[in-house]
Amino acid sequence: MTIRPIVRFPDARLQQKAETVTQFDEALKTLCNDLLETMRAAPGIGITAPHIGVLRRVVVLELSPETGPKFYINPEIIETSEEMIRHQEGSVSMSGMVDDVERHAKIRLRYQDLNGQEQFEESEGLPAVCHQHEVDQLNGIFWLQRLSRLKRDRLIKRYSKLNR
Repeated sequence: MTIRPIVRFPDARLQQKAETVTQFDEALKTLCNDLLETMRAAPGIGITAPHIGVLRRVVVLELSPETGPKFYINPEIIETSEEMIRHQEGSVSMSGMVDDVERHAKIRLRYQDLNGQEQFEESEGLPAVCHQHEVDQLNGIFWLQRLSRLKRDRLIKRYSKLNR
């Protein structure tokens, strides 16, 4: 397992749509393990392949040490609740910056596991927020795009100052 360099905001790759994974092989498992190590080193609780410059539809989440990591290949949100929640979000690609984002409180997800088998998962609260955040990233929607223009501009300005 290797810790890979993280693509930093405002890199254009963070706004590109990731490609569907079609090969479920050792290279995919290596990518997933590298993503896990990179996420832990960041540190973070979720990461996508585009965060390391690989435009593939791969997500790794580790919401707690007790539950361990979970790998989602080609995830797709197929149902959402009408109820909405606000949760503080950030990104490994823009470390130190966070703000509240409104998301669906519950979702249903379809994805493939590391062997290519179709799976379904229902989540609510923080897990639902994480799924939506990471699927957005796979679709080329960086989390800042979910903020008002004013909040987004303030965060970008603050981030730029911190990284001079």
